[in-house]
Amino acid sequence: MTNENADRYRRVASAFARRISDVDGDAWLRPAPCEGWVALDVVRHLVEWVPHFVADGTGIVLPVGPGIDTDPVAAWLSVSDGIQSLLDDPDHADLIFDHPMVGRHRFDEAVMRFILTDVLIHTWDLARAAGLDEVLEPAEVARMFDGIHDVDAMLRESGHYGPKIDVSADADEQTRLIAFLGRRP
Repeated sequence: MTNENADRYRRVASAFARRISDVDGDAWLRPAPCEGWVALDVVRHLVEWVPHFVADGTGIVLPVGPGIDTDPVAAWLSVSDGIQSLLDDPDHADLIFDHPMVGRHRFDEAVMRFILTDVLIHTWDLARAAGLDEVLEPAEVARMFDGIHDVDAMLRESGHYGPKIDVSADADEQTRLIAFLGRRP
């Protein structure tokens, strides 16, 4: 039986890994769309917060890879492969995720709601910083854009997103999502 959430995560995480693999030398130090960050900081953010988030909600400790400054690809793959193995295992996908800041969810749903969306947007951030292909998976962009309006106030209050940026009425959905999150498309 196929686990749709495991497959969704695999596609988005793999796209991020491909972008990391494509970053050339000096591009790691180029400014990212996230204020005060460079391209390497985008990867660092995910490699550092995701394991803590998973551990805080489940007690599961993800594998630790090499340091981000030594091998960004392997550092990301250690984290991502750990999540993927949990999602691929039916005993873990249904596990209850209970986090003090985001409440109770099934583990796979928590990954989709909090981790996958962050990986998706940071794929664009990394691509923009490093001059790579910025096209995101359209189905995931649509899912995120459909659901994000309900949490607009929370996003703004969190301080993690800037003010919405106006785009033309005929802008594609990815452009509208990126602008909604305060990034300049």
